[in-house]
Amino acid sequence: MARIAVIGAGMGAMAAAARLAVAGHRVAVYERTETYGGAVRRLARDGFRFDTGPGLLTLPAVWRDLFLKTGKEPLEDRVELVQVDPSSRHVFADGTEVALPNASRAGVVAALDEALGAGAGGRWGDVLVRAREAWDRGRRPLLEEPLWPNWDVLASREPYPAVPHKRLLRTRRATTLAEVGAWELRDPRLTALLESHALAHGLDPAAAPAYAAVLPYMEHAFGTWYVRGGIRELARAVHERCLARKVEFHFGAEVTGVLEKDGRAAGLELADGTVVEADLVVGCGPWRLRGLVPGRELYGAEDVRPRPEAPARGRVVVCLALRGARAAGAAHRTVVHTPDRQGELDALRRGEPAALPTVRVDRPDDPALRPDEEHESVVLTATAPPQGTYDWTAPGAADAFADRMVEAAERAVPDLRTRTLWREVRTPVHTRAETGAEGGGVPAPALAAAEGAYLLPANSTRVPGLFTVGGWSHPGGGLPHAGMSGALVAGLIVEGPDFRGSQ
Repeated sequence: MARIAVIGAGMGAMAAAARLAVAGHRVAVYERTETYGGAVRRLARDGFRFDTGPGLLTLPAVWRDLFLKTGKEPLEDRVELVQVDPSSRHVFADGTEVALPNASRAGVVAALDEALGAGAGGRWGDVLVRAREAWDRGRRPLLEEPLWPNWDVLASREPYPAVPHKRLLRTRRATTLAEVGAWELRDPRLTALLESHALAHGLDPAAAPAYAAVLPYMEHAFGTWYVRGGIRELARAVHERCLARKVEFHFGAEVTGVLEKDGRAAGLELADGTVVEADLVVGCGPWRLRGLVPGRELYGAEDVRPRPEAPARGRVVVCLALRGARAAGAAHRTVVHTPDRQGELDALRRGEPAALPTVRVDRPDDPALRPDEEHESVVLTATAPPQGTYDWTAPGAADAFADRMVEAAERAVPDLRTRTLWREVRTPVHTRAETGAEGGGVPAPALAAAEGAYLLPANSTRVPGLFTVGGWSHPGGGLPHAGMSGALVAGLIVEGPDFRGSQ
């Protein structure tokens, strides 16, 4: 039985902790803040409750697997999963609206044909078919296996089977998501639909590889799910599973250094001077972890190396407490697309918040989130530059952007401002405080191609006994990826360097 110290109580860290404890190890988690969950947080006030991190869940099988592998009690015995239908409603720049059925290709094709014109649904469906092929090619190396030593194979090959496109006597294939939209969808609304999935992860469609088409495919193939009571309930369930498996949690415990002995990770040093001895250490993101191991290189020149977290884009979240009942039949999620898509992308490239942002509007039909049936809780989310690139602490900066988000959201909820009792605005500054991420950036999922620009460092490091888990290491950000990150780290520790991935 090894003593394992885990830095941080994010979702990936807790997933690793539970699996390691079941394998017979003594696991202790040291979390800088006063609670668990990382970015999966909850705001509660005056009987209202809001998810301030992810509002919906894809690939619930990842978390089902965690609960099956760590005990006989399935996930559905701990939380209530609800398949959201429609999966999302979209309000486009020209006023066109469409509601997309959950996990139904035929239904989505029919809905798009009716809303956007004959043929639109077929073109979208064809892109999803090609995305499925890309998903099948990349799923194991990017989600279920430790990062390959010859990772450059993933970097140099584009798994998305783009359609040949003739232009000025040349035949080309799409290499970026923006080119997939322009050449294969041929409708600005369909392109906006495609690119919104990348934008939600902070990705620039003009730079993201064509492989990023797997992002909408994941929602289409595996459905979009809500956890009754809010996604924070999933974090609670994982935390309770850890406690049931005798994982120790130490909150308010800031780690200031990783101890070494005989060239191996041998424990932690805390801010209060406490020394924690351990046989193995599971760390946070590689960029921050590097600062805890001064003088040591975590990765070699031939490895995917950690990049600063600050350039990663963050999110602004506006929590709205509304008077009046939720409208019958309202969609759980509505995406209100910007009327100036190029202007939004240009602003983000300059490190500025968009003048006209794309806004995701979450309106869960959940009595647990409101004081009574005569009120409603609504969450608005928009992608935004991180703190440092833009100063979110400047007077009026956060409120000015929140005002623009509310104005955009009124295209989906016309009476939003008149119904608002109060609001709370959360910026990348809050994300930085809660997760420790530099600039409050949010990690994106790992993607193939693009010369490895969207791959994350391996979970094993060059320091024996030191591993990394979570969204800033393989396989990247997002709730499904966090769960897989925990599974990969546990596999590498339990089975050793010959571990070949989850089954």
